[in-house]
Amino acid sequence: MAAGACSTNTSVGDVEEDASQLLFPKEFESSETLLNSEVHMLLEHRKQQNESAEDEQELSEVFMKTLNYTARFSRFKNRETITAVRSLLLQKKLHKFELASLANLCPEAAEEGKALIPSWD
Repeated sequence: MAAGACSTNTSVGDVEEDASQLLFPKEFESSETLLNSEVHMLLEHRKQQNESAEDEQELSEVFMKTLNYTARFSRFKNRETITAVRSLLLQKKLHKFELASLANLCPEAAEEGKALIPSWD
């Protein structure tokens, strides 16, 4: 998730979409965000299921590119760590977009976080 790329304003119905104001399309209201590490675990699980199936299917190029991307940018390597990070960040009452951005980016300083997460300006 590239937080900085989300700062463009586009109109969605009556509401203007703007990540810096935490304004997202209606579809996002009922959805959850995933950390890159969670996506990687899900894709790895799917890959293992495919490999152990009797009629193994070839995984798509998009699937493999996404798997490689999430492997490269996953900050947390096991379920326990992911759960702990999520739990810690949920205590901070962050918007789900901010939570995922913060966990994926892991800024080293507050100033870096403010520069990368548009709603923190």
